[in-house]
Amino acid sequence: MKDFLGEYQHSLDAKGRLIMPSDFRGPLAHGAVIGIGTHNCLVVYTPEEWVSAAEGIRELSRQGGDQLDAARAFFAGAREVTPDSQGRVPIALDQRTYAGLERDVIVSGAFSRIEIWDATRWNERREEGQATLSAATSLPGFGI
Repeated sequence: MKDFLGEYQHSLDAKGRLIMPSDFRGPLAHGAVIGIGTHNCLVVYTPEEWVSAAEGIRELSRQGGDQLDAARAFFAGAREVTPDSQGRVPIALDQRTYAGLERDVIVSGAFSRIEIWDATRWNERREEGQATLSAATSLPGFGI
């Protein structure tokens, strides 16, 4: 599967639904899982990517302690969704609250996953990432 790329500005509708960018719809046509992510964003997984992520979290949870608590939050915060004919996916109220989503959101490709951010929070995180990237004299892992 190819990576999801790009950044798209969208809005939640009055029912808390989000129209997924057309570039992202194909891999999500038969369903997806939306879960909570780091830095108060939401993460959209294809069914295949969800299986992989869930197995990794399951392994970590066996260590107990903080890892088990994080695993509980990870699974409790996840919802299976299926886009409707217009490419809209419902975002649960608890997920919208976690991510601070009210209206304007950014849908961003993130490797084999998709992230959903509050637009203001995304702009702050993106600026930090761009500053790190531009300040680096080299990033061997990036091929730069």
